[in-house]
Amino acid sequence: MRFTESPVIELTVGDSKLSFHQDNGSMHVGTTVWPCSLVLVKFIERWHSSTSTSDNPYSILFNFTNKRAVELGTGCGVAAMGLYLLGLKDIVLTDIAPVMPALKHNLKRNKPILGKMLKIAQLHWNNSDQIEALKPPFDIVIAADVVYIEESVGPLLAAMEKMVSDSGVVLLGYQVRSPEAHALFWEKCYRIFNVEKVPHEHLHLDYAYEESDVYIMRKKL
Repeated sequence: MRFTESPVIELTVGDSKLSFHQDNGSMHVGTTVWPCSLVLVKFIERWHSSTSTSDNPYSILFNFTNKRAVELGTGCGVAAMGLYLLGLKDIVLTDIAPVMPALKHNLKRNKPILGKMLKIAQLHWNNSDQIEALKPPFDIVIAADVVYIEESVGPLLAAMEKMVSDSGVVLLGYQVRSPEAHALFWEKCYRIFNVEKVPHEHLHLDYAYEESDVYIMRKKL
């Protein structure tokens, strides 16, 4: 992968500016920055930094103190790095082996801002050994733009269910990529999770893309 010839995406979080090299010539979708990761980070930043907790419907949700988190299909690492800067310090970034060079490159690129190299792990969503090695459950499971082929829907939802604690949440950045995968995902999702769609007016004003949504999902117990 020749990242020096790839376009760069920048994202300002608080007083810091993250930058991500993309490899748009790669056959792997995880080496491209997709809009939902940006939308998700900026939505959380908007409410995380709110000074008025009484008018903040997400004040408890975005208190990241002592929370464990994992990102599924982290790609270039946008969502995880952004949330790390917002205080989510115990976080594992996961993806498949072919995407790891892109992820490691971008972690190294942003190390001066992050202050450390974040934890990473290879993960196929249908690999129970890899899931158990991460020592679930987690308080927060993050996923952005991960629903794009039908074949991955079942393993993705199964991994989410195994990963998130009974009192935890899945934070999902979502955009329709495949009508078939979209229909199957929500058909199965509503059997497992209670789903809250974030109103578009709650998204960051500069990142309220019409095509992108954010969902907060909790296990049905």
